[in-house]
Amino acid sequence: MRPTPSSSAASDHATLADRYAATRRLTVDLVAPLTEEDCCVQSQTCSSPTKWHLGHTTWFFERFVVRDALGLEPYSDAFEYVFNSYYNTIGNRQPRARRGVLTRPGLGEVLAYRDVVDDRVERALREGSLPEQAREVVELGLNHEQQHQELLLMDIKHLFSCNPLGVEYASDASAEGAAISGMGWVAFDEGVRPIGQDLGTDPRVYDNEGPGHRVFLEAFELADRLVTNRDYLEFVLDNGYERPEHWLDLGWQAVQANGWQAPLYWSERDGDWLEFTLSGWSALELDTPVAHLSLYEADAYARWAGARLPTECELEAAWDRRACDGAMLEDRVFHPSASGSGETGVRQLMGDLWEWTSSSYGPYPGYAPPPGAVGEYNGKFMCNQYVLRGGCCVTPRAHLRPTYRNFYEPEARWAFSGVRLARSV
Repeated sequence: MRPTPSSSAASDHATLADRYAATRRLTVDLVAPLTEEDCCVQSQTCSSPTKWHLGHTTWFFERFVVRDALGLEPYSDAFEYVFNSYYNTIGNRQPRARRGVLTRPGLGEVLAYRDVVDDRVERALREGSLPEQAREVVELGLNHEQQHQELLLMDIKHLFSCNPLGVEYASDASAEGAAISGMGWVAFDEGVRPIGQDLGTDPRVYDNEGPGHRVFLEAFELADRLVTNRDYLEFVLDNGYERPEHWLDLGWQAVQANGWQAPLYWSERDGDWLEFTLSGWSALELDTPVAHLSLYEADAYARWAGARLPTECELEAAWDRRACDGAMLEDRVFHPSASGSGETGVRQLMGDLWEWTSSSYGPYPGYAPPPGAVGEYNGKFMCNQYVLRGGCCVTPRAHLRPTYRNFYEPEARWAFSGVRLARSV
């Protein structure tokens, strides 16, 4: 007979089980507006079909909790190949660029797969039969699921943008703010600042957020808001995409090779500028933050504006000066919001858009990846990527903290990424 957990332990198990159920249910809720055909298509090699997101997040819990911790048989041996993402130590997998050819399993079978795995994990959580290490993996899996909720919406937005019918994911629910005047600046003194945090201080923390350490920052200033469409349109109309003096060399190569002339999802028609959102095409809202920039575009704009991109440590150090939050997934606006000009301090540090930094994604001093396959989650990507901070309008609020380090390749544009300016003093 399994021993009965203490009342406090049972409460902890129930709380984690409730969070597990709510997080998994939210993913399915986000899929509800889609057709089965929507869920099968892959519009670019860096995206994944919605059906694959549903299957992969389920496979994560099955592989690392149901199989490794509970010792149960897999739902399907074939799913080990189909829904593995990049875990080389586990085995071969469907190539990322060809996930869209997987017409089978169907959406119904993938949802049935989720139900089976969820039943096994929730039962183990509520019974208190998972060892502590496995509970930590569940916490990691919930973070992982929240990442894929964000990715799912970014991938759907790109897919719908390719459709000439102007498909909408949601009705227009954009968050409107007060009209914005000029950009202000907030000064920060030089000094030694704590960065990151040690594992064990917060069960949500990824290994790449630690170890906690200190850095010395020279005095700097941050813009009090994100760069807006109005700001960026001036750069476009000043022939910013035709002037190589503003661009890093690889950025200029990307502009030439891809024919970039404006941010992704912008379109100029008969002198009017339009933008594609998850609510379809609409007139470009000039006071909302400019979205879907690559690192190269964010850096070029900063140079043109006589500023620079902040470092990730500067943005983390600024969190205690945060005055308000931007739009996040719970707001269901699926688009960045205009920042109210009546607020003071550094605004929009959390939500609205992921903010590019000039920091290469690398290990903190003393970093070591965890043992086993889960050690492949972050560490092996510490090459040729740049850090983004702050979350975006499709990030779950509970997913974020000041130390969170997102990362993308510098040419990536389909993410909800924007730019905040910085200046050295």
